[in-house]
Amino acid sequence: MNARMAAFRERLGGFAFGGDYNPEQWDPAVWKEDVELMRRAGVNLVTVGVFAWASLEPSPGEFTFGWLDDVLDLLHAAGISVDLATPTTAPPVWLSHGHPDVLPVMEDGETFGFGNRLHFDPTSPRYRSHAVRIADRLASRYSQHPALAMWHISNEYGPTSYGPHAAAAFRVWLRRRYADLDALNDAWYTRFWGQRYTDWEQVAPPEVPRSWSNPARRLDFKRFISDALLECFIAERDAVRRYRDDIPILTNFMRFYRHADYWRWAPHEDAAALDIYPDPGRPGSHVSAALNFDLMRSLRGEPWVLMEQAASAVSQWKVNNVKRPGRMRLGSYQAIAHGADSVLFFQWRAGRGGHERFHSAMLPHSGPAARTFLEVAALGNELPLIAAVAGAPSSADVAVLFDWDAWWGLEVTHGLPRNDFDYTAIVESAYRPLFEAHYAVDLVSFGSDLSRYRILVVPNAYLVDDGFVAAVEEFAAAGGTVVVSFFSGVVDVNNQVRQPAYPGAFRRLIGAYIDEYWPAREGETFEVEFADGTTAIADWWQESLHPETATVLGTYTTGDLAGRPALIRNDHGSGCVVYIGTRLEPAALRDTLLSAVRAAGAAPVVEGAPPYVEAARRDRYLFLLNHSDARAATVTVPGPGRDLLTGAAVTDAVDLPPLGVAVVELS
Repeated sequence: MNARMAAFRERLGGFAFGGDYNPEQWDPAVWKEDVELMRRAGVNLVTVGVFAWASLEPSPGEFTFGWLDDVLDLLHAAGISVDLATPTTAPPVWLSHGHPDVLPVMEDGETFGFGNRLHFDPTSPRYRSHAVRIADRLASRYSQHPALAMWHISNEYGPTSYGPHAAAAFRVWLRRRYADLDALNDAWYTRFWGQRYTDWEQVAPPEVPRSWSNPARRLDFKRFISDALLECFIAERDAVRRYRDDIPILTNFMRFYRHADYWRWAPHEDAAALDIYPDPGRPGSHVSAALNFDLMRSLRGEPWVLMEQAASAVSQWKVNNVKRPGRMRLGSYQAIAHGADSVLFFQWRAGRGGHERFHSAMLPHSGPAARTFLEVAALGNELPLIAAVAGAPSSADVAVLFDWDAWWGLEVTHGLPRNDFDYTAIVESAYRPLFEAHYAVDLVSFGSDLSRYRILVVPNAYLVDDGFVAAVEEFAAAGGTVVVSFFSGVVDVNNQVRQPAYPGAFRRLIGAYIDEYWPAREGETFEVEFADGTTAIADWWQESLHPETATVLGTYTTGDLAGRPALIRNDHGSGCVVYIGTRLEPAALRDTLLSAVRAAGAAPVVEGAPPYVEAARRDRYLFLLNHSDARAATVTVPGPGRDLLTGAAVTDAVDLPPLGVAVVELS
């Protein structure tokens, strides 16, 4: 466990509670009221300075820290700790106006101008030097301030640039990766369409494709951008850490964000942190949220930080529904149940102007009598009841692959049998049955240790590296169960088709080969009959599967592949592999997955609870959450204990009202 985060939790006495605070947007007369209301709401941590660069450095080299001195002193006097941000996500206008080369160039060649956010080229040397300078000045002034509890580097890293700075940096990155042009040409298969390079200066970022473009080049550019953004974080992190080494440093990740490989980022931070805004108007959005929470916990294998959520509505969607009474509390406990050691919001006080003027806040425009503030304050004053849970670990028998290389390969490179794959939706479709059946799930990447799990689920891993292939084979040989879905193991890390025959990486593992992929025509469906005589409907995709050592679990009974296998099972060493060669309807996918999970010996957190009840454990603490706003539930628990929220003794079951939460410390 990270020592800096352990000290952070000890300082706060449990869970961090609060959110982004932007005092520079308000008259100083408001600050005292803010602090008084924060104390009433149980706030113990606020993030300060995220968008404050222009207020801290209004002109080049002119630093105005007096107002920030006053704010930090005021917060400290009230017993509120500070997560101090470097403000480099929002460079001031003097930088972009005086030096337009810091602005990113978009894929179509147009410059992304000032007036939005993330208006910087992460590969611009000038941007990087100014970012490190403001980070250094902040750290030199505030590293010993008694309010400081955490450093927050920039915010929601994300901009991609295709300009001259990016081109030069991309070539440097490619030289490190491939060493020479011959290796690059081989990796990119430039013999196709006569794209062979003879000089490094000829290599540039991929432009907007007028028809199609080299898939390996596009894939490498995604990898490069993730690394370029990470270099920005590391440069600021190191500038800050020079002044003090015991304060945790992190930045905030985003829900299913495609431009940064968080597996590569997480080791460079003291904790994974997440900004997430589940849509209150979309049924089932809590399942996607749980998947994101499990990903955050899995990135470092330890508790994480919920850095931003909404107290009620957001402002970025076509229709921005409020969180109905009880939903904010329920979602906050859901994050904690999946390993979060904080409940933080964007933002403390609702802004009067700007794009997010109608984004909800802990303190709404209508003031402290508002429903939202009263719910926030109730939660903030309730969380100390479960303070002992902070830092508690989680464990799982079930692993689901979620890897950025697999994602990029499937979605950003084009030229596939069909080009409308949605990787995150595919992963979620495999995760949902496990979630609703109350199994604990870890997410894993190509480089993860698989030995601790009983079963591994591999959803549509079109691109896999050799190390992962070897690890999966070793996992199965040692007795693990593997479930692989269609169009997996097809290409290597350079996006080149593995030879011979599909699926080149997994042919021995699944005990079969595929001679042809058959994407379905619009509206086309297929009936699948299983060995027990039950049937299901499949659609969207078929494969012409030829078993070698595998046995058939399901067969097409309609369509051009009638009589051919749709699902197969293969023994591999002491373990087994189930391969699903089509897109099964949800109920059939659920039954297939849960049958494999049970056969692997994985145990659910609780037995017999309805699917609208969520169950999760952190060490001896059992979380039960009722996501229905109309139905109550009685949940059998695995042993006696005490509900930390009510103090009531628990014997063999817990009654959950609609939207109810229980946190049971098991004896």
